Amino acid sequence: MKRSIVVFALLAMSGAAFGEGFGYTYLQASYGTVDIDNVSVDGDGLGLSGSFGITDNLNIVGGYQTADFDSLADADEWRLGLGVHTSITEMMDVTAAVSYIDVEFDALGIPVAEDDGFGLDVGLRANLTDLIEVNAGISYVDLSTGGDDTGFNGGVLFNFTDMFSLGLSGDWDDDVSVYSLSGRIYFGN
Repeated sequence: MKRSIVVFALLAMSGAAFGEGFGYTYLQASYGTVDIDNVSVDGDGLGLSGSFGITDNLNIVGGYQTADFDSLADADEWRLGLGVHTSITEMMDVTAAVSYIDVEFDALGIPVAEDDGFGLDVGLRANLTDLIEVNAGISYVDLSTGGDDTGFNGGVLFNFTDMFSLGLSGDWDDDVSVYSLSGRIYFGN
């Protein structure tokens, strides 16, 4: 159960922008594959997440993730939180976000567990060029009954226009690996 929770906590991280710094108001859709170590059940999932800049350095973050594990089980996660970001160079930002998380698990269509808690994400976003951004971070999740876990993530975003990016990312902890493809639409900087 803890492994599935970590999967969803790690599906979310990406980034992009053009010229005038990084954008923190966007909507993102993603598809990811999930590989759980020592278990013969793998999964895939869809996500919808976003960020809304409320000041120069604060943004509201949120999202919904769902995953299906070989039609035997599925999980849904809702997340809502507050992020902070600041430039450390013209080409690099450091980011952090704290979020409330609600997770539900079903097995063969029957609800079996629900849990909630918080997540903490800290990362770096760096523009290699106007067209390529890389990011890396660490995520911590602490759920009421599901325990806590820490994972690492990294990715690359390809900025096709100042409004649209495609990204590839990976998320890893001791037991779970997630690989995702995402599309992001920006709404201003």
